[in-house]
Amino acid sequence: MAANAANFANMAGLDELDREILRHLERNGRATNYEVGEAVGLSASAASRRIQALETMGAIRGYRATIDERLLGKHLTVYIRVTLERQSAPVLAAFEAGVRNCHDIVSCHLLAGQYDYILVARVAGMDDYGRLHQNELSRLPGVRRLETSFALRDVLEGKGS
Repeated sequence: MAANAANFANMAGLDELDREILRHLERNGRATNYEVGEAVGLSASAASRRIQALETMGAIRGYRATIDERLLGKHLTVYIRVTLERQSAPVLAAFEAGVRNCHDIVSCHLLAGQYDYILVARVAGMDDYGRLHQNELSRLPGVRRLETSFALRDVLEGKGS
C-alpha cells in the first residue's frame, strides 16, 4: 500500500521533500514558511515556492481549523451505514446532494460491499440523533435502510492533530 502511494506521488511530480512539507503542514497548517523550511532543511523562500507549487498542483486543497465539536455541545459521534433502493447514477447523485444539506454530517463515503454509504455525524446526544434520523436521514432520496452505531470514545481523529 505504501509503495502504491509513493508511486502515485511520484507520478504526480512529488518528491520526498514535497512529502515532508505536506506531512509538516498536515500537523500544523498554520506553520510559517520559515518554520516549514526549518523542518525540512530549506530557506523560507524555497519553502514558500514549494508550498505554492503544491497548492497549484492540488496537493494542498486548502487550510482549515479543526474544531473540538464537544465545545459546541456535540458530544456523540455516530456512524450511519446506508443502503439505497438502487445504485443508479441519478439515485446516487440525489442522495449525495441531500447529504450535503445535513449540517450534522461531517463526512460521507461511497462504499464497495454490503452498504452503499457510510456517514459520520456529530450530535449533542441521543435525542439530537433521533431528530437527525427522523427529520433528515430517513427523508434523504433513495434511502432503503439505515443502520447506526455510536462511538463510545474517540481514540484518533485526523492524524494531523
